[in-house]
Amino acid sequence: MTQDERWIENFEKAMRFLSENHRKPSRYVAEERDLRNWWKATKKRMNAGELKPERVNLFDKLLALADENKHVNQYV
Repeated sequence: MTQDERWIENFEKAMRFLSENHRKPSRYVAEERDLRNWWKATKKRMNAGELKPERVNLFDKLLALADENKHVNQYV
């Protein structure tokens, strides 16, 4: 499996996870930790300008979906 194929696979897992759970992967749940680490590393690369342009477009879609499902504090 190439690096591009692995990145696309993780992207699809993240999109599926957000669609099904309406939240980002948690660092406290062992099964979600790898996806969370991929998310953080990709965001760090994007902010540093090191992410490929085609990946930036896809990751922007993921971030937009995450903003739609943002946690709302019930005690505000």
